Amino acid sequence: MKKRRGESGFTLIEMVCVLAIVAMLAAIALPAFPHGTSRPRLEALATSMAALLKFDRSAAMRRGVPVATQISTIARTIRSGASGAEIRVPDDVSFSAVLADQCDQRDAGTTISFFASGLSCGGALSLSRLGASYEIRVAWLTGGVEIVPKKTF
Repeated sequence: MKKRRGESGFTLIEMVCVLAIVAMLAAIALPAFPHGTSRPRLEALATSMAALLKFDRSAAMRRGVPVATQISTIARTIRSGASGAEIRVPDDVSFSAVLADQCDQRDAGTTISFFASGLSCGGALSLSRLGASYEIRVAWLTGGVEIVPKKTF
């Protein structure tokens, strides 16, 4: 059987058309895929949370009244008691909190409270995703806020 001239293979124009169609489909489909939280983004989230806590501590000392930062692991948010600013934790990040049950002889459970003196009842917030983990600690005695990278295995 002899092949006729021009019947075997693909022409260059057909290949270019197929590549153009694939490129257009990729350009439309790729933005629709969810992007996971990267290590730098997780670190930025921890830094933002620490900054919010430091702002609330500073506001309590400046105003001379207690300020309570609201923590919700269910809603995955942390809300400033001074400004009302809110930080939402992405769904792909593990988020947990260790908070005092009582603070200044009142139920605290979902807050980290700062007093006019700068002191606090303390607490810790943990963020982790794919081998990266950070803990934002509020010292109960001094009210100081620090970010501690945690080793994960």
